[in-house]
Amino acid sequence: MSTRSTTPPPAVVGAPARDRTRDPRRAVASRPTRGSRAVLLAVTLFVLAFLAPFAIILLNSFKSTADYRAHGSLSWPASWNWGIVEHVWQRVDFTQKLVNSVQTSLGVVVIAVVLALFNAYALGIGRIRWRTAFLIFFLGVNVLPQEGLVYPVYYLFKELGLYDGKLGYTVLVGVTYSAFGTYLLSSVFSSFPRELIEAASLDGAGRWTILWRIVLPMSWPTLSVMCVFFFVWSWNEFLYPLVLLISNDNQTVPLGLAAMQGQYSSDPTSMSAAALLGVIPMVVFFLLFQRSLTRGVAAGAVK
Repeated sequence: MSTRSTTPPPAVVGAPARDRTRDPRRAVASRPTRGSRAVLLAVTLFVLAFLAPFAIILLNSFKSTADYRAHGSLSWPASWNWGIVEHVWQRVDFTQKLVNSVQTSLGVVVIAVVLALFNAYALGIGRIRWRTAFLIFFLGVNVLPQEGLVYPVYYLFKELGLYDGKLGYTVLVGVTYSAFGTYLLSSVFSSFPRELIEAASLDGAGRWTILWRIVLPMSWPTLSVMCVFFFVWSWNEFLYPLVLLISNDNQTVPLGLAAMQGQYSSDPTSMSAAALLGVIPMVVFFLLFQRSLTRGVAAGAVK
């Protein structure tokens, strides 16, 4: 009785192997559709429209005044005037303005994030009484315009001896931003897994231990996004520094750039160079913290 062999036949030498990448179904799926092309085109146009003002500022920052008046703002520089940036730097005393902006912005970030973290921990996880009323209060603080608070804050700083001081200004802006941070973090903490908190409580962890060991590490993506936005907002503040920081030694970058514009005269090339100096720190900041910002946004979207 013969047994039937189940051994597969040997492969033919030189026979081409099956190319899976040439699957027609995969080729059709990998082709870009009209919808994806339209979205790509729209995004490209949006990016170009967004970068166009910065390109114009960059071109005009290295033009001479005569070149600008002769050929306009959209022409290529006839000769690159590299000394205009140094002139604006010395005229504005940009080094001092830059140091002041960095100090106040970092202080605002620390104060706003710490206060928002404590408030949101009490409202979102602690579930204190009158939680809804507190949330409405913090939301109302965000709605109030700065113009309506300038005069009360001005007279209050005069009475407390905080006028024309970076410390008082930093505390004011930090407390103001903490209202938005509290409202944002409270909604995040309200959906925090209660099982983790209950398990930590059963293990003997107190409220401070739960905050620093459990809540803070899991909330760091949201906090990193808040830090980035608070820093940018504080850097671009103009009304409060204009009213509360009047001396040249305490003024920030936006005030120094605004001083380039005269009442009856203006120099477009110097204004462009000043705007370039104001934009460069923000670009560097975003390049340094873009990974934290992207992770925070992605974590919030997944959540």
